[in-house]
Amino acid sequence: MVIDSRAWDVVVVGGTNTDHLVRAPALPEPGATVQGDVYVESPGGKGANQALACARLGARAAFVSRVGAEARGDAAIAALEAEGVDASHVARDEDAPTGVALIAVDASGEKSIVTAPGANHRVRVADVEEATRLLHRARVVLLQLELPLDAVEAAVRAAHAGGARVVLDPAPPPSRPLAEDVLRLVDLIRPDAGEARALTGIEVRDRASARDAAEVLLRRGVGAACVQAGSAGDLLVWRGGERWLPRLPVRSVDATGAGDAFAAALAVMLAEGRPLDDAGPFASAAAALTTTKLGAQAALPRRDEVEALLLSAGLPVPGPRAAVP
Repeated sequence: MVIDSRAWDVVVVGGTNTDHLVRAPALPEPGATVQGDVYVESPGGKGANQALACARLGARAAFVSRVGAEARGDAAIAALEAEGVDASHVARDEDAPTGVALIAVDASGEKSIVTAPGANHRVRVADVEEATRLLHRARVVLLQLELPLDAVEAAVRAAHAGGARVVLDPAPPPSRPLAEDVLRLVDLIRPDAGEARALTGIEVRDRASARDAAEVLLRRGVGAACVQAGSAGDLLVWRGGERWLPRLPVRSVDATGAGDAFAAALAVMLAEGRPLDDAGPFASAAAALTTTKLGAQAALPRRDEVEALLLSAGLPVPGPRAAVP
């Protein structure tokens, strides 16, 4: 019998927000006002979304973040704990509020977001150091760039030192470049087209330009790169192979949270020891399903839903999880 020496499949280090979403026929032009028809307030933030997504996809998940000491912070933590996420390393800040995201969604599902980071920007290297034991007990550590960059870089180093695989969702693009020694510790990076341009200087419009950007990232030391290739799909590239991931046909109403579902699904598959060739389609299906409902956390799919979409698309479904020491 294989003894499981890791307490957590995925530990997420990232931001927490309260989302205020309004759906309208079109996104407003500068200076314009557009009347919407639906308003939703719910917990969000890329980190919190990804932690919850990992849990819904079957992972043992924990979360490192910071929220305000108010009712919105209470709601964010309660939403995670209700799904089985360990939120014991979500700190409460007496001096800054929980972050906020104002989200406008048009009739096609396209979105525009403005955020006020609040307590997210008060996560310090010391907070990461306090969570070192947690990071060292993870199979995969998943990060974004909603927190101060020095804290993110400290988390990458700690995760790598503890033997975890590191998945980075480089959003939003950082105010300064990521340290080169940190990039070399990333096992898988998942930029969208804008983030790929910020990281590599390459305008990504299609599969060929996505491959160019991925190859730049691999030369800089990352283990693999999954680059959004315009509206057609995503390209997953690793040393010795690649997998094209075309968009799966679903009725999209809101793209909010789709990228978070994609990154979380990749992390879950890596935590289960799946090859990248299997991880890519699973992530693509999770992201597609997230676009079929309004909001982020409310739309994040469960594992059986992802498997059903893979089956309907004629794609292989990951088999029973193997024991991974």
